[in-house]
Amino acid sequence: MSGKKNLHNLPLGKILVSPSLLAADFARLGSHIAEVEQGGAELLHLDVMDGHFVPNLSFGIPVIQGIRKGSNMLFDVHLMIEHPKTYVKAFADAGADHITFHVESADDPEETIAEIRKYGCTAGISVKPKTPAKAIEKYLNMIDLVLVMTVEPGFGGQSFMHDQVPKIAELHEMCKGTQVYIEVDGGVGDKTAAEVVTAGASVLVAGTGVFRAADGCANAIARLHALSDKLPAR
Repeated sequence: MSGKKNLHNLPLGKILVSPSLLAADFARLGSHIAEVEQGGAELLHLDVMDGHFVPNLSFGIPVIQGIRKGSNMLFDVHLMIEHPKTYVKAFADAGADHITFHVESADDPEETIAEIRKYGCTAGISVKPKTPAKAIEKYLNMIDLVLVMTVEPGFGGQSFMHDQVPKIAELHEMCKGTQVYIEVDGGVGDKTAAEVVTAGASVLVAGTGVFRAADGCANAIARLHALSDKLPAR
């Protein structure tokens, strides 16, 4: 499974689903990933935490290397770490196709974006709930995706923050005429997805809402895909 998968091969005007691996059953990780892949998810969201930038730890390079061998999905790696630039090469080598880092991290955003591109990945930039959209405006012509956090990063299963929806709408306006995808992560499920899609988000990170859906992953993914007609024009 060599070669990077290009985010821009995925449609900009339709809902894309990126199930968050943190919500998977780690006792049967391979089969759970296969289930969402066969269920139609386009990406797999991999949250990497260092215990410094966010108050939690998650999986790292060995896990990504391991699951890369058994999955053909686009690996959507979200670095919630203090020094993302330092680790770009390692994650790209491990199998990341797309790498998103936080504008609030310690490294220079332009240098981090350049490092991501150097190793063949598409680049994304993320904002925490308290960070305004304007903080990333000057980088929009350098990136492929902007990720809006609708929970405080660090832990799965948190409640969706409705006050972040205007930020999504603001970014949608800022991204008009570009090829920048808008992704949302945090509490996205059947009760909240339509709200973020109507505001302009087309890439939905859903952990519990997909991996732990009562009627199965495929049905949960299909419900999210069905919201494509609610996307505003770009």
